[in-house]
Amino acid sequence: MQKGIVDIMQIALVGSRQPWRFLATLLFCLLVGVVGGAILALLTPIYTAALVIGLMGGVLMLQDTQWGLIAVIAIICLLPFAAVPLNMGFEPTFLDLALVATFFVWLARIATRRQGPLIGSALALPIIAFVAIIITSFIAGLAHASITLTLLRRFAELILGVLTFFLVINCVRTRTQLRQLVLVLILAGAAASLIGVFLYVLPEEWAVRALSALRVVRYPAGSGVLRYVEDNPDLPLRAISTSQDPNVLGGLLILVTGLTVPQLFSRQPLLPRKYLATMAGVMFLCLVLTYSRGAMAGLAVGLLAISILRYRRLGWLIVAGAMLFLLLPQTQVYVERFAEGVQGEDLATQMRFGEYRDALTLILRHPWLGVGFAGVPEIYLYLGVSNVYLLIGEETGLIGLGSFLLIIAVLLTRMWRARRAARSDPSLDATFWGLSAALLGALAGGVLDHYFFNMAFPHAATLFWLYVGLAVVTMRLAESAEQAHAV
Repeated sequence: MQKGIVDIMQIALVGSRQPWRFLATLLFCLLVGVVGGAILALLTPIYTAALVIGLMGGVLMLQDTQWGLIAVIAIICLLPFAAVPLNMGFEPTFLDLALVATFFVWLARIATRRQGPLIGSALALPIIAFVAIIITSFIAGLAHASITLTLLRRFAELILGVLTFFLVINCVRTRTQLRQLVLVLILAGAAASLIGVFLYVLPEEWAVRALSALRVVRYPAGSGVLRYVEDNPDLPLRAISTSQDPNVLGGLLILVTGLTVPQLFSRQPLLPRKYLATMAGVMFLCLVLTYSRGAMAGLAVGLLAISILRYRRLGWLIVAGAMLFLLLPQTQVYVERFAEGVQGEDLATQMRFGEYRDALTLILRHPWLGVGFAGVPEIYLYLGVSNVYLLIGEETGLIGLGSFLLIIAVLLTRMWRARRAARSDPSLDATFWGLSAALLGALAGGVLDHYFFNMAFPHAATLFWLYVGLAVVTMRLAESAEQAHAV
């Protein structure tokens, strides 16, 4: 049939006889109309438009891994939980499809020798070891828990997220590619923040209707989509954007805000400063409206670190912002919440302390490889804690936690050594310090939350490892330029 369509198109376009050319064109138009009409009738206009957009995006992704990475970033920021509304035993998410397609293109390019030599890193072996330990713990954990299709899919998503590091360091090879991805991260993060603020200021009934419209891509619907402090409607509403969970949105905002702020102080910013300042302001406002104290503390750690090491003017800006935050009447509820958290007086903080105690008990009972990802042997214990390090310890044991900490130690050591090379390169300086602030903020925020290593939020884990990959790429480009100048 495909050959017949091609023959008709050729006759229509290059046929020598006018009547046959007209007839062939008419038949081709009728064929397209019938097929298009059938699709429209079966899928409805919304699904048809989504199918067309998806096919166009798929074609672009299959041409170049750069388009695949752009799609991955856009999905993570704007529709992280969207799934294909087709029941195939499971419903693949948009992120699953984008990642699989991008990995497929990369591996196909390697197989056809169009990719060039594979690029290694000091982080490669520790990350491979970490993945091997994760898989070993998962298999060992099945001795006391049953496997389900959902569990298997989520575990595969987690592994794919970690392996995104290798995809990034091998596919992002030029300054132009790095610049494009950083711009997409900033713009998509700003868009997610704007959506979060917009939904927050809408009347609650309208916000529920807007979020419920996403049911077509398997988002939840109804009044339960809105989130409140301590899940109490009498307490303040929390911003969620399209991330469903305010703390998960806070984790995204750590990464995108940390990446954006250093651009304000760059000699060669990626965008005009007035636009960057506006986007950074919207990101920070959205972060405040999440009431995520862990995310706010994480971002503060990241920005304070780079203000000490690189941007002294940023330090004064942080101090001024903190003073203003403490004095404004509109922020007093948030300040009170933060003070209660520090003192351990509110319910959420007390529950966290209880989780920490239970997590330590679980790790002590299963110290080496943890209990895996499916469940726990003891009925009086449970799997899950609001601390990424304790969660890794629960699921993969001290061996897994040790391998993760080794990865972080190697990464921070490499970044420390590369700081001078990055500083001497105006086109990479702000990107390097933005990625540094984002990763330091994420690691600090992980003390109070778990989304960067949680199977329920595979997009957050993928974004974390994507940032690690981009940091390695930035250091490689900066050091290569420094060596070229030295010669």
